[in-house]
Amino acid sequence: MHPLDPLHVTRRQFLGRTSLGIGSAALASLLNPQLFANGIFSAPNFAPKAKRVIWLTQAGAPSQLETFDYKPGLKAMFDKDIPASVRGEQRLTGMTSGQARFPIAPSVYNFSQHGKSGMWISELLPHTAKIADEICVVRSMHTEAINHDPAMTLLQTGHQIGGRPSLGSWVSYGLGTMNENLPTFVALVSRPSGKTNAQPLHERMWGSGFLPAKYQGVRFTPGKDPVLYLTNPAGITDARRRAMLDELSELNHLALDQYQDPETRNRIDQFEMAYRMQSSVPELADLSQEPESVFERYGPEARKPGSYAANCILARRLAERGVRFIQLYHRGWDQHDNLPSGIKSQCYDTDQPSAALIMELKERGLLEDTLVIWGGEFGRTVFSQGKLTADNYGRDHHPRCFSIWMAGAGIKRGHVFGETDDFSYNVVKDPVHIHDLNATALHLLGIDHTRLTYRYQGRDFRLTDVHGHILTKIIA
Repeated sequence: MHPLDPLHVTRRQFLGRTSLGIGSAALASLLNPQLFANGIFSAPNFAPKAKRVIWLTQAGAPSQLETFDYKPGLKAMFDKDIPASVRGEQRLTGMTSGQARFPIAPSVYNFSQHGKSGMWISELLPHTAKIADEICVVRSMHTEAINHDPAMTLLQTGHQIGGRPSLGSWVSYGLGTMNENLPTFVALVSRPSGKTNAQPLHERMWGSGFLPAKYQGVRFTPGKDPVLYLTNPAGITDARRRAMLDELSELNHLALDQYQDPETRNRIDQFEMAYRMQSSVPELADLSQEPESVFERYGPEARKPGSYAANCILARRLAERGVRFIQLYHRGWDQHDNLPSGIKSQCYDTDQPSAALIMELKERGLLEDTLVIWGGEFGRTVFSQGKLTADNYGRDHHPRCFSIWMAGAGIKRGHVFGETDDFSYNVVKDPVHIHDLNATALHLLGIDHTRLTYRYQGRDFRLTDVHGHILTKIIA
């Protein structure tokens, strides 16, 4: 007899399982099922300011010197070596450690002041400049990682080594869904418009690590099938798909009863989510119904599937429909040489759509409870990598300081936080670590980052490990 046969059960097994099932059903009927949707931790610990997050991830590390960290004094120091006292013991990558000199490369781009705060913003970001009164620029970010993969892994998971859950997965685990017909966590990877050396993005960046698989991010892709394998194969009707899933569900429930493996429950849930997504995702991903004014607002790349602009429109549509965490990636910010032309292309892709997204969220009443974060995994060096000329240079990786911006959901508007030295090389005021940023994001979602834990291999893990401070000074 097959071990999953319902008749192949002892009296003791039957009584034990049915008693557990009756007790669970009774508890679920008496209490709000959402409070226990994720097992251990579901409800906010306190009143949240944010319901959702849109993280505009600029993979490859935008140069703070060409965007938000204005250093006018560098003009007079062109081609002079950065003082050893400024460099200190900061390690270098293998790409510049062998250089005979470390000549200072002032930005070739001009800065001007914007908004009521007089925020300094580069001429490369004219549309972002128009929303200066909506954003908070943090100039004092820092991290330990000096290469892309460990730095992105740290940014996304709180640890430089892969295998831990991403921030979006932690949020899904902690808060659950707001729309049963869509994933709680969606990842969007954009295509740069220009020629670029884009660093690869591994799927662990939006993976669930040791959390149950149902909390991992679902990647949407441009094209006929926004989610791979979601469409029924030729000859398979919806009714036939439903019948197949019902029979599969019966087999999975037998396995669940027999072995009590929580991953079997996750598999059942994921099959049902995929079925619901077959009707909800195509409508969501179809931008053809958006008015022409929307495409004009997001810029000339907005009609190109997979572009950063198109993904910003999709991010807004996801937010409107209750998706809790949206990770939108734009690759190609890794300018080790020819930085002036390379970063100009990247800003062309991202400046107008990012600003348009903020304004659309505000006009639709979503910005007040949506946290938007823009930034990369580290910054760039003030000294040139390779040959320096008056109009061309490159910049190496620099983890000691970099800039990001945040908006919405309780973040101070028109505010600048943190300060670096005259070389944009060291933080001199209000340092902000990656753990602090993640702790603050969780806090705005109503989650105490020290309490959001998951027991794995005998230890309680959390996103911020034993670190993390709430950035109270940037919360309104």
